[in-house]
Amino acid sequence: MKFLYNIFIGLYPKMAWLISGRNAKAKLWLAGRQNIFSQLQAAFAGNTAKVVWMHCSSLGEFEQGRPVLEGLKQQYPNARFLLTFFSPSGYEVRKNYEAADWIFYLPMDSAKNARQFFDIVQPSLVLFVKYEFWFYYLNEAKQRNIPLLLVSGIFRPNQIFFKSYGGFYRSMLQCFTHLFVQNEACLKLLKSVGIDSNASISGDTRFDRVIEIAEQFKPIQAIEDFIGDSKVIVAGSTWTEDDEELDHYANTHTGIKFIIAPHVIESERIKECLSLYKKSVLFSEWNALGNRSEAMANHGWNILIIDNIGMLSRLYHYATICYVGGAFGDDGVHNVLEAAVYCKPVVFGPAYEKFAEAVELIEADGAISIENALQLEAELDMLLNDTATYKAMCANAGSYVKSKSGATDSIIRYIQEKRLLTN
Repeated sequence: MKFLYNIFIGLYPKMAWLISGRNAKAKLWLAGRQNIFSQLQAAFAGNTAKVVWMHCSSLGEFEQGRPVLEGLKQQYPNARFLLTFFSPSGYEVRKNYEAADWIFYLPMDSAKNARQFFDIVQPSLVLFVKYEFWFYYLNEAKQRNIPLLLVSGIFRPNQIFFKSYGGFYRSMLQCFTHLFVQNEACLKLLKSVGIDSNASISGDTRFDRVIEIAEQFKPIQAIEDFIGDSKVIVAGSTWTEDDEELDHYANTHTGIKFIIAPHVIESERIKECLSLYKKSVLFSEWNALGNRSEAMANHGWNILIIDNIGMLSRLYHYATICYVGGAFGDDGVHNVLEAAVYCKPVVFGPAYEKFAEAVELIEADGAISIENALQLEAELDMLLNDTATYKAMCANAGSYVKSKSGATDSIIRYIQEKRLLTN
């Protein structure tokens, strides 16, 4: 299995190079790693402070790890923080994140790269978020006796760790000083393969993050001007399949305002949204208008297409009902917590079983899963017209999120009690 892993990490950069001419993400992935060790060497030259290194696969994992990083920064002001990403969709959005002292792409995993990386960075504490497992980096931390924690880990029975042939991958789990997992099912899986004393349930730090975001909410004047006093459906992180389920309802209910935030904002995707949603305008165009009232009267827009990244978590605040995309695709539903934290009913498609928070939100009667456009329209009509059910779902959604807070504190408390940054 290690042999196959080495083939994979050897082929991955070559495949990225092959498709980089027509794939923007692959091009960024390669460009971000050019001369990476020279950049690291220059960045860390002369550093004498303790270094906390947090690694995230992409943007979603960053949001999961962020409360821990910021909490540690408050508790240990003399420490310095390195944030690395595997994916451009994380790095490119958060490369100017102010709470980290350094932000880089993670060099591709290999024995040589891991040794060189640790020689330069000299971390005192390493945090991997959710499900990033790179053998040589993990093994290097173990060999050097550097504390290594998994934050908000999530495991499922079908993962290779729990297969009879998964010994090599199980060895990665043995590298961690402690694994903080999201729920009892994950802990039982780890115990089934001998990971016992160094694992515990912390919960999911995303709950703490979305609560923090909601508490720090700042109004968006352009959004308020668009929606006026209308009822509002916010559809976040949508893919083509989501928009094809929703467009008929949006096009035929012009008295309701719709805010559509596609998961990808490349030009072709934005054009597709403008084609599907008939009475729509781009946020960038709406935001630039001098006389919005006159423009609205002339065009009769009821659908606003968001063509930027970073606004979605605030948009859900304005929703009467939230629709979260992704659950008509193979990867499954996106972040339902960003919506539920505002005490709003959440609706999404059928592919959600991999996501404990989506399952639990349905069980708490704070969310509804739909199979097709007809069911979606029926559920939206019900929520917009059945006041008692609507209010109950609002309360249930908010209560569910609040009941799951506290994961960040438990992780930071462990670091303090074990004196991982004070030895």
